[in-house]
Amino acid sequence: MAVTGNGTGAARGDGPLAGVRVVELAGIGPGPFAAMLLADLGADVVRVDRPGGGGLAVDPAHDITNRGKRSVLLDLKSADGPARVLDLVERADVLIEGFRPGVAERLGVGPADCHARNPRLVYGRMTGWGQEGPLAHTAGHDIAYIAVTGALGMIGNPGEPPAVPANLVGDYAGGSLYLVIGVLAAMQHARATGTGQVVDAAIVDGTAHLTAMIHGMMAAGGWQDRRGVNLLDGGCPFYGTYETSDGGYMAVGALEQQFYDTFTELLGIADRAPARKDIARWGELREAVAARFRTRTREEWTAVFEGSDACVAPVLSLREAPGHPHLAARGTFTDVGGTVQPAPAPRFSATPAAVTGGPALPGAHTQSVAADWDVPALLPKEA
Repeated sequence: MAVTGNGTGAARGDGPLAGVRVVELAGIGPGPFAAMLLADLGADVVRVDRPGGGGLAVDPAHDITNRGKRSVLLDLKSADGPARVLDLVERADVLIEGFRPGVAERLGVGPADCHARNPRLVYGRMTGWGQEGPLAHTAGHDIAYIAVTGALGMIGNPGEPPAVPANLVGDYAGGSLYLVIGVLAAMQHARATGTGQVVDAAIVDGTAHLTAMIHGMMAAGGWQDRRGVNLLDGGCPFYGTYETSDGGYMAVGALEQQFYDTFTELLGIADRAPARKDIARWGELREAVAARFRTRTREEWTAVFEGSDACVAPVLSLREAPGHPHLAARGTFTDVGGTVQPAPAPRFSATPAAVTGGPALPGAHTQSVAADWDVPALLPKEA
């Protein structure tokens, strides 16, 4: 699917959230990504950008997290800035903000201000530490949030520093996705009762929630509280990555016996591999697997395992991923205005989601939003 556009047109889709109106107070990281998800699903997302831009030095024309949205420029510190936001809120279903606790209240656009204008509003708050607690008012980033939850300490090799998983685990998995889940649930409640509420989405809460299965395994004695010695953290020789002769890598996830049997057969070590359940010989098994993978290139091993139930795949780079035959066949990536990017997910049989335009350029949609949302005060005052 190819979509063209420069972010100057209306951004309203026909997905499952068609008709839902969202006000996003501009921020960075998980808040914009959550609003992008809602826009992907068809919501009319109006981003309130501040004059002078945000905190990341990213060309707005390439900020994919602002795709499919519309933008107006408002200075929340100006005399009439908060009033214009409240005009939008009055006509919205959802507001998303990512300020430190108390900032929205001081600006005059906190939950009480907004609910006074629109009692049905779902007020989504995206922070790292949450709205309360000893660290609520301190600065932080993804890496600190996942550090205190135990998630970061699980990732990496034993005897080495924890591996940093970009900002995917905290900001987006523990933050954005939980905010969207909360917003959708609160919208259902608002439609049933006529009453909105505040959704306090804290990255520390969401990230901790992601470790639920691991805590259960640890309580059952099936997980050691240290890195690189467990079934799913690289400690297992048939669940990990191996280097190939050309410096590439293959990912192996042959956990079940039948998949493991296929794996060792295709790898060519079935007749000499130590018993998979003999943990004392896992080191020996790992060396045998590693030595075998080093005999061929990544492309050659990909051909060997392609289409089998060995649960083996090549480790691709971000630029390589869109060209993978399976992802290409599914349209997992799309081209929007010349920028290759992930397509909307998940998929719907009756109300398919789509990218309706490129990134919203700051202030580009003031006229269309003023007309569509019936907020003429957004327009510049005539001299």
